[in-house]
Amino acid sequence: MRKALRWLLSLVVLIGTVGAAGGTAQAATAAGPGAGPDIKDQVLAVPGMSLIEEKPYPGYRFFVLNYEQPVDHRKPWEGTFKQRITLLHKDVERPTVFFTSGYNVNTNPRRSEPTTIVDGNQVSMEYRFFTPSRPDPANWAKLDIWQAASDQHRIFTALKKIYKKNWISTGGSKGGMTATYYERFYPRDMDGVVAYVAPNDVVNKEDSAYDRFFAKVGTKECRDRLNGVQREALVRREPLQAKYAAAAAENGWTFSTVGDLDRAYEAVVLDYVWAFWQYSLLADCGNVPVAATATDQEIWDSVDAISGFSAYSDQGLNTYTPYYYQAGTQLGSPDIKQPHLGNLSRYGYQPPRNFVPRDIPMTFQPWVMADVDRWVQNNAHRMLFVNGQNDPWSAEPFRLGYGARDSYVMTAPGANHGANVAKLQEGERALATAKILEWAGVAPAAVQADAAKARPLAKADARLDQHETEREPQLRP
Repeated sequence: MRKALRWLLSLVVLIGTVGAAGGTAQAATAAGPGAGPDIKDQVLAVPGMSLIEEKPYPGYRFFVLNYEQPVDHRKPWEGTFKQRITLLHKDVERPTVFFTSGYNVNTNPRRSEPTTIVDGNQVSMEYRFFTPSRPDPANWAKLDIWQAASDQHRIFTALKKIYKKNWISTGGSKGGMTATYYERFYPRDMDGVVAYVAPNDVVNKEDSAYDRFFAKVGTKECRDRLNGVQREALVRREPLQAKYAAAAAENGWTFSTVGDLDRAYEAVVLDYVWAFWQYSLLADCGNVPVAATATDQEIWDSVDAISGFSAYSDQGLNTYTPYYYQAGTQLGSPDIKQPHLGNLSRYGYQPPRNFVPRDIPMTFQPWVMADVDRWVQNNAHRMLFVNGQNDPWSAEPFRLGYGARDSYVMTAPGANHGANVAKLQEGERALATAKILEWAGVAPAAVQADAAKARPLAKADARLDQHETEREPQLRP
């Protein structure tokens, strides 16, 4: 009986969240254009919403906020945590883009590509369990794709009463995966989805698609040069590990999570080829040293620049514990053969379990990604997947089946993990832009008549429109 009462009280709180937001928006509308309450007051009227700071930006209002979320959306009475979100406000009469990176939220004003295309507002969410958006104490069993999708659903429900126009969800890499999972569990929330370079590891133990990718990506000359440096880094393990030990001592790196310096060193080296293609272009191959004539320092510098020797230290892993936990419980992780290394590799591609503290239990759920894959193939509606031709994570993409409607998979030629609509071939670029405008409800009449006329509605802004993927250490999307 007491549990039922707690559930009822929690339900009242959740309904109150929606009702209060709706009442605020209605009051603003009733007061007439320009006479309603300030947007900050409207947003902060949502129960559980609090302001961290407001940062000025020309033409926008930008807020960093906390929103109180249930730790477990199935049992909201069992506790809450504060989740950081940001709001780039333009106008309640414009469409809204719901962006997530799948990791921490950027607390500086930024526009995702769809936000620029539709000239709209943008809500950005920090993924649960990335600090500071982590429950305390942290029950890691509550970190799964359904709980995260429910975070988004609850934020959308609270803000939709203020931002009544169309909504589009988006994200790149793990953010693109997040947008896809959100659509799978809450398909009625969004008016469209734009998922960039989102890997789709349907069967975790079957990774031959990645092997085929690395056998043909770029040119043979480039592949041979990269493979040569990677192999040489293992041949010269002893002198290069001496450099690693010195760097660790200088920077205070420790290796208790992965086990020891040797395991960390090999993990960095094995990421080298993957990381090159994820963040670099074919034109960058000329910067890769020739292994046979390279000095130890040149090998070290190349591996450090591309993979990052700090990556598998405890300090490097700590921020990304939530990702590795998810990779080892639901998302899956790649395991490639790399035959050019022969017997030089002692550990092979190490599993995510090696990168998560041992006091956090992990059990893999093989049915989760298969369920999402089936749903996308049979139910995708107004979904756009944009991949990069030379991006390793795009080797296992989402595909559309006969049940998909008004949905598309497009590939940017020669692009890496920073692939976007702007890098598509001309015809696909126009179609993708037109579809985003259409789904957002702001396609001009000329675009409705001819998709080739589709262009972003917002003016370019070098500071806001930073679409390039930032180089990050470690093998992760």
